[in-house]
Amino acid sequence: MGDKANRLFFIDAMRAWAILMMLQGHFIDGLLNPIFRNPENPIYNIWLYFRGITAPVFFTVSGFIFTYLLVRVPQRGLENPRVKKGIRRGLQLLLIGYLLRLNLFGLLKGELYYGFYLVDVLHCIGLSILAIVGIYLLTVQKKHFVFPLSLILVTILLFLLEPLYKQYTFGFLPQGLANYFTKANGSVFTIFPWMGYTSIGAAIALLFVRFKNHRHLYPYAIGVAALLGCGLVFLSSDLFLKLSEVTGIELFELIQSNNYLFIRLGDVFLAFAVFMIFKSFLTHKTILKVGSSTLTIYVIHFVVLYGSFTGLGLYKFFQHGLNPMIAIPGAVAFMVLCTYLSLQYVKYEEEIMAQLAYGTQHIKSQVVLLQKTVINILKEIGLRVRPFLMRIFKVVRND
Repeated sequence: MGDKANRLFFIDAMRAWAILMMLQGHFIDGLLNPIFRNPENPIYNIWLYFRGITAPVFFTVSGFIFTYLLVRVPQRGLENPRVKKGIRRGLQLLLIGYLLRLNLFGLLKGELYYGFYLVDVLHCIGLSILAIVGIYLLTVQKKHFVFPLSLILVTILLFLLEPLYKQYTFGFLPQGLANYFTKANGSVFTIFPWMGYTSIGAAIALLFVRFKNHRHLYPYAIGVAALLGCGLVFLSSDLFLKLSEVTGIELFELIQSNNYLFIRLGDVFLAFAVFMIFKSFLTHKTILKVGSSTLTIYVIHFVVLYGSFTGLGLYKFFQHGLNPMIAIPGAVAFMVLCTYLSLQYVKYEEEIMAQLAYGTQHIKSQVVLLQKTVINILKEIGLRVRPFLMRIFKVVRND
């Protein structure tokens, strides 16, 4: 069966939707004047709620896609080529995450600004992919249910224990490392609890691989996703409150008082159900291209909005300064611009990479040539200076 036949188009569509919602969410949140953020405004509340869905969906789909590709190949364990690709991808995302927070003007002064050490989406997804690879390697020789069960347990534990570990600042760690675990220093996302969404996405992917040939896969999947979603959104808070009353365990009360993780997980399941229902309408090549270009879109949006490398982004000039009449069409234009630039990059990626490779090779050859020239010059200088030095040392010894 070919790759196209195996491809889950609704996942690409979910990823495309999530990255576009992230673009407009970052634009409006960063540039809209606070006086227009009225909690009593139903339009603003709807926008705020859906903005909160974006990151959970993005993390979940990232875990789904990576794991779906990981287990589809016949090789297992370290022989699986996707293991090396996953490690490379995880490290690549970490590197890009840090590069996007570099400021060239700071580097010229020999400084790494404070923002460089903050943790964001790419850092967390990169580490989550590495963690999934680690769990896969530890469980690959076990019974087939151990891998998905381990992933589900990771999600449950990270979500249940969030009220406890979020209180710690991890001050005993170097700040750059502590930023992966606490928001106290300004990190936008942290590996705990956000890896929980990536791991549940990985577990869902295993179910899709397991039942991929079942003729009723989608009707069952839609039904289960809808039931889980509604249960988590509408019933999970009451469940934790009841558990708190029955058991007397304070942790359940703490979860119930700020039950955003499980409610957002419910939203993710509902999003899966909706996209699976409309999967036959989500096969347009542009949607699929956007869904497969999320990394380049994210990089471009970060440079344009936040001013990576220079600090000269839209955020610097218009931070919390726009009214809705400008912010809303501006957000639409921002989505179109970032998507267009990304698709253009993808279109000419091979040519661009070839030019970069040629440029790199040319620079390398010039460096080698310069090195040889310098060595020859030094040798020539040595040959000319040596007799002179010998005469000097001879005079000194005679004295």
